[in-house]
Amino acid sequence: MAGDAREPALSPVDRRRGSTDRLDEDDVRIRPSRRGSRPRTRIRPKHTDATSGFVVAIDRGRYTCLVDRTEITAMKARELGRKGVAVGDRVALVGEVGGDPGALARIVRVEPRASVLRRTADDSDPVERVIVANADQLVIVSALANPEPRPRLIDRCLVAAYDAGLHALLCLTKADLAPAEPLLEIYAPLGVDHVVTQRGGDLDPLRDRLAGQISVLVGHSGVGKSTLVNALVPQAKRQTGQVNPVTGRGRHVSASAVALELPAGGWVIDTPGVRSFGLAHVDLRRVIHAFPDLEAGTEDCPRSCSHDEPDCALDAWVAAGHADPARLASLRRLLATRERHEGD
Repeated sequence: MAGDAREPALSPVDRRRGSTDRLDEDDVRIRPSRRGSRPRTRIRPKHTDATSGFVVAIDRGRYTCLVDRTEITAMKARELGRKGVAVGDRVALVGEVGGDPGALARIVRVEPRASVLRRTADDSDPVERVIVANADQLVIVSALANPEPRPRLIDRCLVAAYDAGLHALLCLTKADLAPAEPLLEIYAPLGVDHVVTQRGGDLDPLRDRLAGQISVLVGHSGVGKSTLVNALVPQAKRQTGQVNPVTGRGRHVSASAVALELPAGGWVIDTPGVRSFGLAHVDLRRVIHAFPDLEAGTEDCPRSCSHDEPDCALDAWVAAGHADPARLASLRRLLATRERHEGD
């Protein structure tokens, strides 16, 4: 019919592909995007109804938390990102917090820490490893024999304790094998609190120093940390090991830190044995704060004084009788820990 508008014929190619030129939006099926379907926000839930817990153990990404004396297994919530969780942390928990078998809660917040004890693998390693959070004192455990004491490791632990603001307690074990006096003479100028123990001996002096405190035990393998813990907390049943008679070193038997409640109150945290205690994270200038009798004499020191150089004002301070020369010598020995091998 004249004037009748006809659709133009499609070529074989157009018929195979379909003529997209002749389609409008009503003819096209739009698939909803999976990404961006919900607006992103930096606002995180406050979890005001979260339950408070205390982290007592960590094992392969699972955290054992104590909630009103009930053990809860939890995992770290994604919203915490890379924020670490350590034994001793106070945390906020949501989800399954009833302690039912197989239940899993989520740690959504780590409360501010009162103290943090850290170490690095060595003095050049920039990666800090948190050993424990919120401890009150560091108990440096050293055997008097089998294995032989390592004063340089003790020095490093003292530096870490002073840097973290922890009270330091030197616990010497195996006094039935060797006398304690030679080692104690080294640390007498520092005024380090100490206790001496032996197998089958009285542990009441140690119990008195641990009561009401959160104490972390640190020392190299074989010195008797787990043996002490088993005596202090009989139900702990921590595995103990023997010292290798050839190398003189202990075998690692504690795989991770664990916090145990003491019968008389307080907590003791057993840690795996260490063979090195790196101090790359420590600003050695802060160590002077643990020496109030010497710190007062640093006012006339040059800026950024290492306290072990010719212009250090501490030499004149000691010469004037304001402090014991042995104290200054001990301080400088601690400040030199990064330049000395731990086994010296």
